[in-house]
Amino acid sequence: MLKKSATVIIQQLCSTMSIPIPRRQLFIDGEWREPVNRKRLSVTNPATEEIIGDIPAATSEDVNIAVEAARRALSRNGGKDWASATGAHRAKYLRAIAAKVTERKSELAKLESLDSGKPLDEAAWDIDDVAGCFEYYADIAEALDKKQKSPVALPMDTFKCHVIREPIGVVGLITPWNYPMLMATWKVAPALAAGCAAILKPSELASITCLELADVCREVGLPPGVLNVLTGLGPEAGAPLASHPHVDKIAFTGSTATGSKIMTAAAQLVKPVTLELGGKSPIVVFEDVDLDKAAEWTAFGCFWTNGQICSATSRLIVHESIAAAFLEKLVKWCENIKVSNPLEEGCRLGPVVSAGQYEKVLKCISIAKEEGATILYGGSRPQHLKKGYFVLPTIITDVKTSMHIWREEVFGPVLCVKTFATEEEAIELANDTQYGLGSAVLSKDLERCERLTKAIQSGIVWVNCSQPCFSQAPWGGRKRSGFGRELGEWGLDNYLNVKQVTQYISDEPWGWYKSPSKL
Repeated sequence: MLKKSATVIIQQLCSTMSIPIPRRQLFIDGEWREPVNRKRLSVTNPATEEIIGDIPAATSEDVNIAVEAARRALSRNGGKDWASATGAHRAKYLRAIAAKVTERKSELAKLESLDSGKPLDEAAWDIDDVAGCFEYYADIAEALDKKQKSPVALPMDTFKCHVIREPIGVVGLITPWNYPMLMATWKVAPALAAGCAAILKPSELASITCLELADVCREVGLPPGVLNVLTGLGPEAGAPLASHPHVDKIAFTGSTATGSKIMTAAAQLVKPVTLELGGKSPIVVFEDVDLDKAAEWTAFGCFWTNGQICSATSRLIVHESIAAAFLEKLVKWCENIKVSNPLEEGCRLGPVVSAGQYEKVLKCISIAKEEGATILYGGSRPQHLKKGYFVLPTIITDVKTSMHIWREEVFGPVLCVKTFATEEEAIELANDTQYGLGSAVLSKDLERCERLTKAIQSGIVWVNCSQPCFSQAPWGGRKRSGFGRELGEWGLDNYLNVKQVTQYISDEPWGWYKSPSKL
């Protein structure tokens, strides 16, 4: 018994031990390169508030060097090395990246957890998804070869037409801190599959695994300049990338406010953008649900990733006839969520990413109380955790639609609740938001689910679940949640130009003008 207890203690200690944070430079033109200004930014573990390493801080000078490297990568050997190579050629690299990520899964998951506060089990799941996404776009790259020169039917038999799909060029990819490596992959994998050269600028709050992705690409021999990784602050690295005249497209995931700035900068050059922005997504729970199943999906939909999900179903809209029983059940589920150091076995809720985010979340909760809402559960840090940016899963009731907590994205483990009496009222409440990324409908009546699927104004609708995501299915929103779609074949289209080629095939002259030879 004592031996068994000792073994358990040792296993727990091992699971929470940190691993060294690699000290990387910027990754430009296939090499590690010190920033021009030689500055670095400290990395803080959000679970302990301790500084555990640092990352290079890129500036506009580094952006210029990376853009030049990316443009060289596209034109090298007349484009044959990458941009005009076959999709099958590029697929080999994507599969090699996937294999190397899988090989390094344990290390990458721990680094992700240390950097972002994500529970280790969840981080490991993310790394699996990273590898799966690269594998998926390897398949898509190969399929692209078969779509080249696809014919277009014309109404005149004197012409024939086909379409060529070409890489859009150099793309700037600006990604968030909630899924550091996975959100980067959602952009990097299709961009490379399309034949683009990419400059990845991850969030300064969680960049470690993106630098490790660069190391993976170096290990598998990705041609120099095809992927460049610039870490650093948004104004110093992200803004120059978004406004650079030789960057052909920007793809951004992050806040609506920053997305608006990027769109403004891109507009000056008529540069295309894809924006995946904020959300305040509803989850509608009808009276016929299984309370336990619905409670777990409701908790998962809001508290997964420590509540820091753009698509979080953070507005619970529950039928008034079951509201009391359902909330009682939901509180019990929340009480059972293990809040701990994210490296501890069984952790299901870790810290939010930074001191600034911690203060923002608590401020939102405070405003809700000031405006008259009730904190049914949570609303503060866990008493057993004295350090770290931890916030208990929080449920807020007595909410009015005019309240800040109903209207604004919190980006933390905070769920607000309203009840409804009729299906029409549920739809009205669901659509009562400036955002339109995700939504969920829980009911045994599938015809009713179908009606709400059509009526809710969002880019994604989950039926009897919340938050599942697959590389094969499109992801994106409407209204102020942005535009464009990532993942699936739609994700590849973001990085392609479509060129029409039309040929006159008749032996007869066109005949519009009188021929000078016949005058």
